Amino acid sequence: MTEETLNRFGDVTAVVVGDVMLDSWLRGHSDRMAQEAPVPVVAVEEIEDQPGGAANAAVNLAALGARVHLVGVTGADPAGATLNATLGRLDIEGLVIVRSRRTSVKRRVLTDGRIVARYDEEDGSPLSEAAERGMIDQLVTLAAGADVIIACDYGGGVCTPAVRQVVCELTQGGRGPILVVDAHDAGRWRDCHAKAVLPNYAEVARLLGENGHADRVGFLSAQSERLLDATGAESVVTTLDDEGTLLHRWGREPYRTHATPAPDTMSIGAGDTFTATFALCLAVGTDEETAADVAQAAASVVVNRPGTAVCTREDLLGVLRPDIALSPDQLAGRIARDRAEGRRVVFTNGCFDVLHRGHVACLEEAARLGDVLVVAVNSDDGVARLKGSGRPINTCEDRVAVLAALGCVDYIAVFDEDSPEELLRLVRPDLYVKGGDYHPAMVPEADLVRELGGEVRVLGYVPDLSTTAIVNRIRG
Repeated sequence: MTEETLNRFGDVTAVVVGDVMLDSWLRGHSDRMAQEAPVPVVAVEEIEDQPGGAANAAVNLAALGARVHLVGVTGADPAGATLNATLGRLDIEGLVIVRSRRTSVKRRVLTDGRIVARYDEEDGSPLSEAAERGMIDQLVTLAAGADVIIACDYGGGVCTPAVRQVVCELTQGGRGPILVVDAHDAGRWRDCHAKAVLPNYAEVARLLGENGHADRVGFLSAQSERLLDATGAESVVTTLDDEGTLLHRWGREPYRTHATPAPDTMSIGAGDTFTATFALCLAVGTDEETAADVAQAAASVVVNRPGTAVCTREDLLGVLRPDIALSPDQLAGRIARDRAEGRRVVFTNGCFDVLHRGHVACLEEAARLGDVLVVAVNSDDGVARLKGSGRPINTCEDRVAVLAALGCVDYIAVFDEDSPEELLRLVRPDLYVKGGDYHPAMVPEADLVRELGGEVRVLGYVPDLSTTAIVNRIRG
């Protein structure tokens, strides 16, 4: 995902339809308990109001550079006025104001960085015919110039059967915008045959009529066809919080993204950020795997921020081109921090000259074996000594850039020696892994790793894939 591709987000027109709300954060200090009940008394010192739900998805789209229209409903009340004013400052308009309806609000009370109470104001009454018609008229008008419609259906009564039917008609046949659905009940959108549906694990379990499973990834991997059939979508991305996501497509193995461990910052809206980023990637023609990785990177920005946060284009560039190619001293500092936080360090090395599926499979497997994956890369001179004249095909800078784009790689270090022994002594990995074309007895660094207190493991082998074979085919 290059800067040029991110720049194309600015060419996208997105329409968001669904349940909007106001997220209100009340922060203050507490030094006593209430007499009426065993609860803290919070002296509120700060109130922060932010767009939530579908409105937060729209704000994320705008922050990433897209042109955004938002179709939803608010009441003619102070919360609705605040929400509309906040969106108006971002040039996001389109909400239908219904005087007989109350704006949905979620208020969270915090003290010392902890939520001690939350109270919601919601309107469960059916949407009036006039409001429904107003939404549909806007949808029909806006869809004519849209590249993507994002449906945020959280059960608030806005995505009525009539609204869903219109969205289906506007996105069918490949002539109009693509459809991305984020819904509590994705089955309600089955007949729309969306480009992508993005449920969380609990929503998937309900949809499939299953109880929770200890191995969520394993369970979902075995349910891809059932899940795709139940949603009617081309692809499904199930979000798993700190376990990342799992991408399902017909006839292909599930693709996993990995979340970056984050502190509990009381952040809200990472799912909206993921949805917005994933939809934009699809709208500019990015493949689903890359879209999932980029969306995961955007979500990682938000989970490290308090409140209802968004990811900007600059934020996303920062994490997609992170400073993960490190000097030995930098690497030592990062590893020391990770160890202090109890993270298991996995180390592997290689040339990675022409990155292929075998490389990616091994790196993803290696990442699953720990919390931090360090990849040591042979320098250009090192590759030439190892592989002979004419290699490497790609420069060290290019090889590192490609590896850095993989969500499973945490740190990269370049070494010029024939063996990564010095880096191994520096990192002292808990686990040293090599690809399946090795045997443990063939790994020359094995004795050193064990001496340093680590374990050596050979990963599964992906047959008929090698850089040398690929290069020979190209040259042939």
